[in-house]
Amino acid sequence: MNKSELVDNMASAAGISKAAAEKALTGLLDSITNALSSGDKVTLVGFGTFSTSDRAARQGRNPQTGATIKIAARTVARFKPGSKLADAVK
Repeated sequence: MNKSELVDNMASAAGISKAAAEKALTGLLDSITNALSSGDKVTLVGFGTFSTSDRAARQGRNPQTGATIKIAARTVARFKPGSKLADAVK
């Protein structure tokens, strides 16, 4: 499912226009992005938790040449599914 299909499903489920559903989805994604970039966690009970995690710097290899390269430390986004989502997917 892509973003436009998700907007269509949201609009029909909520009985709102596609424009309103897209605005709501964009607002949700922006809010989650802003919270994660400031170091906060976002928990949607039953659905899951969005959080950040720090990855340490490490050594890697270039697969074409076999040369050792340094991979810099960085912060990555994480998602842990909630119980209702995990049960629905089973």
